[in-house]
Amino acid sequence: MKKPVNQQIVISGVGGQGVLFITRLLAEAAIMKGYPVFTSETHGMAQRGGTVLSHLKVGNFAGPLIRPFHADGLIALKAENILQHGAFLKKNGWIFVNSGKKPDTGFDAYAVDADALSLKTGNPKSVNLILLGFALKGASSRRGEDKGLFCTFEEIKNVIAAQLKGKKDMIEASVIALEAGYSVL
Repeated sequence: MKKPVNQQIVISGVGGQGVLFITRLLAEAAIMKGYPVFTSETHGMAQRGGTVLSHLKVGNFAGPLIRPFHADGLIALKAENILQHGAFLKKNGWIFVNSGKKPDTGFDAYAVDADALSLKTGNPKSVNLILLGFALKGASSRRGEDKGLFCTFEEIKNVIAAQLKGKKDMIEASVIALEAGYSVL
C-alpha cells in the first residue's frame, strides 16, 4: 500500500520562465503515482514580465489555493519571489531558489544559479528545469517526514517524455537541463 501524501507547494517566477510548465510536470507526476492533485495559478500581467504564481496541492485537499503559513515548500525562479511569496510557507518549510547565493531566511533554503547553468548547457530558457532538477536532488537528500518533494527525478523524466512525446530534441534538451540541476548537490 502506498503511503498517503499531503503536500502543498508554491511555485513562483515571472512570465516566460516556465512556472506553469513546472507545475504541470509535478501535477502529472502526482497523477502517475495515483495521488489526487489540485493546481491553481495567477498570471495576470505575466506577458509583461509580471509575477506568475502557482499553487500545487498533492493529497486529500478540498480546494486548490494554499493559505498563508501552510505551504511545505517554495520553488522560486527569482530570488525576489521569496519576499513576495515566503508568507505561504509554514514554520518548517523549505525553499529552492534560482540565485547565486543562499538567501538569508528563517527557512531551510537551497540556492543554485540556474541562470548561469542554463547558459553553460546552451539553453537559456531551461532555468525552470534546472531549478526543478536541483529541487528534486535536494529533496531526495533531505531527511524526515514531509521534508522533500513527493516525486523523484526518474518520475519527472518519465513525465517529460510523456508530455513531449514525439519531440525528441525537446525531450533531450529538457532532460539535459533537469540533469544539470540534479548534479549540483
